[in-house]
Amino acid sequence: MTLRSPASLLLFSVSLIAAAGNMALQAVLPLIGRAFALPDTLVSAAFAISALLWTLSSPSWARLSDRLGRKRVILVGLGGFVASMTAFGVAATSGLEGWLGAGVAFILMAVARAIYGLFGSAAPIASQAYVADRTSRAARTRALSALASAQGLGTVLGPALAPVFILPFVGLAGPLYAFAALGAIVLVLVWRLLPSGGVERQPSTGQAHKGLWKDLRLRDFLLYGLLLTGAQAVNIGVIGFHVIDELAAEGLGLDAAQPFIGLALFAGAAMTLMVQWGLIPLLRLEPRAMMRWGAGLALVGNGVSALATDFHSVVVGYALLSMGMGFARPGFTAGASLATRPDEQGTVAGLIMALSGLSFLAPPVIGVALYEWSAPAPFGLNLVLIGAALALCVLSTPLKGGGDPGRAPAQPASTPGPEGATVGPPSPGRKAV
Repeated sequence: MTLRSPASLLLFSVSLIAAAGNMALQAVLPLIGRAFALPDTLVSAAFAISALLWTLSSPSWARLSDRLGRKRVILVGLGGFVASMTAFGVAATSGLEGWLGAGVAFILMAVARAIYGLFGSAAPIASQAYVADRTSRAARTRALSALASAQGLGTVLGPALAPVFILPFVGLAGPLYAFAALGAIVLVLVWRLLPSGGVERQPSTGQAHKGLWKDLRLRDFLLYGLLLTGAQAVNIGVIGFHVIDELAAEGLGLDAAQPFIGLALFAGAAMTLMVQWGLIPLLRLEPRAMMRWGAGLALVGNGVSALATDFHSVVVGYALLSMGMGFARPGFTAGASLATRPDEQGTVAGLIMALSGLSFLAPPVIGVALYEWSAPAPFGLNLVLIGAALALCVLSTPLKGGGDPGRAPAQPASTPGPEGATVGPPSPGRKAV
């Protein structure tokens, strides 16, 4: 499997459309919440349900991708994305047009988002495992970085295209319908064209799955990822409201805010893409270096955001944070994959995706609540989270090795595994998944 193969392009499209659709939603959600006259914290808290479902369902999708095959699970995830975006758009339109009360419409929007929480993690989990199935250890970091760059491109296109789809007959819900339609097209292409089979998979056992999250090979990668994605979730939750309020201080009303929110999200996404498409391949960075650069840049970005006094400094802070995440996410994802055996790749993908759910469970709600109390407060919280991640890069032996067993201390021939199981070295002759 090469970076230019049809399978790679299809998986790239899967990640691209999901990221673009979600960021388009983030671009219009603060405006919908303000149009419904709902408290900012309530808007953020309602969507914690989706994050909880994402977290709880991710391990199951990892196991199912082992049992049913990667392609089937990717199709299920794409179907959930299309259904969720469509239902969210209908609920938003019903509230904005006055067909339903704002409270009822918002509840239906939360239910629609819960559909994504339940099914949305299936596609990225199976996509990551699909890549691990078909790449060597030497090529995996580059392949997973390319997959992550699809998310980066999606976060550029989502906010950029969202205003184009805000049309008179659909209003703020227009982007949701548009990306639901695009998702349906990608679903059909994956169903017809993505190769399946031809790879020997060794599914991870239930016992190994239950405790792999506390395995010493993975624990620090997952903790680092949780700290960084939590900080990013705080920023994503706050950025729309932050932009609206800074523009209000300059005399611009709510109706004029959407293009500026899109511009801020676009700037952050463009920096992420620059890192993943430009700097990582150019510098040939390994996971260890990516994690350190990621945490350092994110720390600087949050410092700028904490001191922001106008729209331009808000954008600069968010862009620097996003640049850091462009390094950090492929760094800890590839590091975790390289630290584990071929038969554990599906489970590892599930754990990585569960981090995304955990990071959007409490941090955005806490961040928005802190923002309502004091504008710099959520960024102060992020400085603590990212500072802890940077310290982990320096102090953790697995992170200093970057997932490379050649740099990490040798494992004993057989170590006590999770839930009382015993985990030994890979069996001779075992093929990559």
